[in-house]
Order: sequence, then C-alpha cells, then structure tokens
Amino acid sequence: MEVKQKQHEGMVKTCHRKKMFVSILCVLLALIFVSGRLVYVMVLRSSYYLEKAEKLHERERDIKALRGQIYDRNGVVVASNKTVCTVSVIHSQITQPEEVIAMLVSELGITEETARKRVEKVSSIERVKTNVDKETGDRIRAYNYAGVKVDEDYKRFYPYSTLASKVLGFTGSDNQGIVGLEAKYDSYLAGTPGQILTLTDAWGVELKNGSEERDEPEKGNDLYISIDYNIQSYAQQLAEKTLTQKGAKSVSIIVMNPQNGEILAMTNAPEYDLNNPYELTDNLLESQLETSKMDLLNNMWRNFCINDTYEPGSIFKMVTATAALETGVVTLNDQYTCGGSTTVADRRIRCHKTTGHGTQTFTQTVMNSCNPAFIEWGRRVGTERFFEYMGKLGLLDKTGVDIAGEATTIIHKQENVGEVELATMSFGQSFQITPLQMLRAASAIVNGGNLVTPHFAVKTVDGTGSTAMEFNYEIQSGAIEEKTSEMMRDILRQVVEEGGGNKAYIEGFSIGGKTATSQKLPRSAGKYISSFIGFSSVDNPQVIAMCIIDEPQGVYYGGTIAAPVIKELFENILPYLEIGSN
Repeated sequence: MEVKQKQHEGMVKTCHRKKMFVSILCVLLALIFVSGRLVYVMVLRSSYYLEKAEKLHERERDIKALRGQIYDRNGVVVASNKTVCTVSVIHSQITQPEEVIAMLVSELGITEETARKRVEKVSSIERVKTNVDKETGDRIRAYNYAGVKVDEDYKRFYPYSTLASKVLGFTGSDNQGIVGLEAKYDSYLAGTPGQILTLTDAWGVELKNGSEERDEPEKGNDLYISIDYNIQSYAQQLAEKTLTQKGAKSVSIIVMNPQNGEILAMTNAPEYDLNNPYELTDNLLESQLETSKMDLLNNMWRNFCINDTYEPGSIFKMVTATAALETGVVTLNDQYTCGGSTTVADRRIRCHKTTGHGTQTFTQTVMNSCNPAFIEWGRRVGTERFFEYMGKLGLLDKTGVDIAGEATTIIHKQENVGEVELATMSFGQSFQITPLQMLRAASAIVNGGNLVTPHFAVKTVDGTGSTAMEFNYEIQSGAIEEKTSEMMRDILRQVVEEGGGNKAYIEGFSIGGKTATSQKLPRSAGKYISSFIGFSSVDNPQVIAMCIIDEPQGVYYGGTIAAPVIKELFENILPYLEIGSN
C-alpha cells in the first residue's frame, strides 16, 4: 500500500514537472516570437512603419499644375492661365469661429449658412471656395486667422474671350478639358498636380515648428495649333456681321489649306465667352422657358461645322461632275437641253430656273447649277459608281478631325437607292454630311486628288522649349486623277468668272468656287441654308474656304449672299497669305 502511494506521488510530481516545462517552453517561445516580431518591426521594417506613422500626422493639400498654353501657328497665345486662390478651413485649428465666418461671408460673397457649414464641419481640411481672384486671396491671408488656408493655383484664361470658342473649348473647375481642343489634348496640357504636406499632432493641429514639405507640380506641355489668329479674327468678325445683316440662325466660316488639311480658321457665329462658358448668349436667353439650361448650353457649345449634318445642295454637284468626268460617262463637249424640269419615275423635278436653261455644254451645266442636267449626269454614273466616288472623296466616313463629337454621314443604304433617290442625290439632296466633310471632298477635287485629314494640332512643346510631340496626319493619294482635278479647277474658275458664283470674283485674282442653296427639312417650312466654297489660286490651290448661312431672312440664294462673304474674306486674306494676283 505504501509502495503504491509512493508511486502515485512520484507520478504526480513527474506530471507537475512536465507541466512546468511546457509552461516555461511556451513562455520562452512567446518571448522569442515577440522579440523576433520586435526585431522585424523595429529593424527590418522600421522605415516602412516610420513612414506610416508620419503619414498619420501629415495633412495633404493639392497644388494644381500649371496648364500648358495654346498658341496659334505664329506663336500668339490663345489660351493661357491666371493666378487664383483656393480658400480652405481646418476645424481643429480655428480659434475665432464667428470672426472667420463673418470674414468668409464678406470676402467670398457666400451665405452665412454656407460659411458656417464649412467652418463647423469636423474634418481634416474643408475647401470653402476655389478660383478666388488673387487680390481677394491676399486680403483673406492678411487677416491671419488661425485655421484659414489660402493656396495659390491657376485658372484657365482666354485673352481673346470669344475667339474660336467652339474650337478651343474650355476647362472645368479642376482645370480639366471639357470640350473642344482643351478636351482632346487634355493629357498633354494638364501636367501633374503637386502637394503640400504639413505636420500635425494627434488631434490634427499643425505643429508650430513643424516643417512644410512641397511636392512641386509639373507644368503641362504647350500646344501649337494651325489656327491663324489674324485669319480667325477676320473670319469671326465677318461671320458676326453676316449673322446680323441676314438675320440668320447661325453663320459658319471654315478656312483650310487644301494641300495638307491645316485649318487656318473655323468660326460658328454666334460664338460664346470662353471665360464665362456657362452664360448663355443673347440668342438663347429667350429660349430658357422652353428648354433646360443644360440643353441650351450644349447647343451653344456645339460646333456646327463638325458636330452637325446638313443637306449640301448644289455644292455637291462638284462631286457628281467629278465622278462623271472620272468615269468617262461625259466629256466637256457633252450637251444637255434643260426645259425647266425633268421627270424621274413618276416624279417631276424642277430646275431652279423654271423656264429652263436651254442647250448647255457640260461646263455650262455646272456654271448654271442646272438640276435636270445633273440628274442625267448622275444617272449615267449609276448608283454603284456614285457611292464609290462618294467613298473616294471621304463622304462616307468621318474626316478624322481632332475634335470629339464629329457627326457621320446620313445616307440611304446603297441597295435601297432607286431612280428618284439617285436623281435627288446627284444635286445634293436626300442625304446629309457635315460642312467639314464637304470641304474635305472639295479639297481633294481641286488639289490633284489627295484626300487630306482636316486638323488643328501641330505640335506640343515641353517646359524647356523643345518639341515633345509632332502630330502627323494621313493624306490618301489617288482619290481622283490629276487630269480630272485640272478640268474641275478650270470649270470652277468659270463658275466664279461667268457663272452663279460671280459675286465671289475679285479682279486680278484667280478664284474658283461653287454655290449652293439647300432647303431644310421639312420642305414645307420654307427654311434654307445658303453656302459657297471658294479656293485660290486655280492653278495651285493654297487656300480653300466655305461659308454656310443657316436660315437667312429674305434673299437666301447662296450665290447672292454667301459668295460675297468669301469674296470679302479673300480680299483680306489672299494678300496676307501672299497668294498672288494674276
């Protein structure tokens, strides 16, 4: 019995020793783990956790990057920057809340409710107002109120206000491009924002002796465009004058180099103020009761030359004539006798001269813009080849111009085009294209057959003045043959010298062109678009221009009201461009 008791006591002691050993081992392992973890955190990962700790006591404030400027082709600044301020408050640092609220109301013109909401909001930093003019920012800074921060940044500024507004576009509150070239080339212009890092204590109060670190912003690249300030200014003045004189809905003028697609000017009157892009122009104010302001603004910002389509009317006869000559279905000696109308299927189609033009040569049918003759030329070309040449001259595709929102052609499917559709299409009706598509096709017709890409951007330049990017654009050769282009240039010269475009004639200068008067849908509304395309010189075209007058009041014939606009334009810009007289 005694032996058993001793054995039991021995077993108990052994068990206790084992438990103690396990406990000590666990403690040792825990100490080793903790020590290892401390070594890992304090030695191997010390820099990482130090950075994390510092960030807990840093307040970040963004610094806007200086946006790149936009220059015209001659180095004139058309989009720049203006120094402005951002006013912010830090709740934890404000010691005179009522005085700060009163100051913000007085200086920033905001309501007391807004100011109080910002000041009393518990947050690391609260932005009160951006794009505050520098003079106001300096006054606020001079109050020296604790917890009020004034940081300088930049706001886009347009020195010529309305110049090329529907081309340049504008930026938003954060300096990001919204529409136009500002949006298209935003990634080049924007730059990289910076930051101000301020040390604070655990309660978010800035340390009095704490240093302030700045991560400086990187300026955006400058953009050089093909617009010529002088040509743009004159075209814009001319468009505005025509808009008033003709009581039109809008007037657009495009000036382009037909050899390479560089757009020298593009205006859509009425233009809007780029420095106040959310203020409606006078012509839209009266529509506010019927349409939402946002819809009106979108309409105001639209670039008719690119974003909208229209029926080109008789200007399109340039295309039909080119296709007829190129395919050999007519020659310059072919004749057509116009009796004032013609019948296609069961439809009678009138000529604009209801008494008829009589017998004319092919060239005279272009000079007289005779609809029945062009119905015949289109019939000879045929639907398949008609579409083929529309494609060759870029009228079935977008131009590729470097502004977003380009509209596309609205046209019958080829298989659905019957006799009547082909007839009306032959003189520019029953389909729609953009003005820029029409100008591009006209350029190919007169420049020897090369289909250019209309464009604005030329290059970007970095902060050192070095070229960062040069933009290249496709030119498709062989749209038509050179000999066809030569014949068309001479025909269009005669249109200006002796035909319907004679009001664009300038003594001593070599000019070709074509007029158009297209009726808007619905036809019963009696509204028209008058237009004219002119180019110079005839032997070697270096400039091509188009005027589109939408819904003129009174006389609406393109040859009567649009051709004189291009004449006046050319009288001023041909000498400037050194495009000589005969």
